[in-house]
Amino acid sequence: MNRRTFLKTAALGAVAAGITREAIAAEKYFPVKADQSLFATINRAKDPAKKSPLEQKHAPVIKAPHTVKAGEPFTVEVTVGEQIHPMGPTHWIEYIELNVGNEPAGRVELQPRGFLHPKVTFTVVVPKEAVPAGKITLVAFQRCNLHGYWEGSLDVTVSG
Repeated sequence: MNRRTFLKTAALGAVAAGITREAIAAEKYFPVKADQSLFATINRAKDPAKKSPLEQKHAPVIKAPHTVKAGEPFTVEVTVGEQIHPMGPTHWIEYIELNVGNEPAGRVELQPRGFLHPKVTFTVVVPKEAVPAGKITLVAFQRCNLHGYWEGSLDVTVSG
């Protein structure tokens, strides 16, 4: 074997070993495959009365007063799902967002650690001029690294 053939063979062998090592590491650290269809759109609970197990763990649940007073602060709690969502190195919630109508109100980034229950509390104040119809819609979003982008909403009455 001449030197050129040896170098080509050694280089190809090193590349093949590196690819194999990366594939083994990927399977070890990310054993659960992401469902790509869940990343194509915003996911919502199709029937809030009969949620699937996936919807129960991923659809954001908003807790807020049914009626609030304009200009006064109130608390909005956003929980990811009705069942506890895992927060491990292979499956976690990346962030939780809250919008008041189309306006962003806040966003919290989360880490893939097992210490958290993905739940966030926001303090919101709605000015009177922002609700001429007397009602606002709170919209929560969350993104799961394996199951995509999810949305939940809640209507709140605003008194003058």
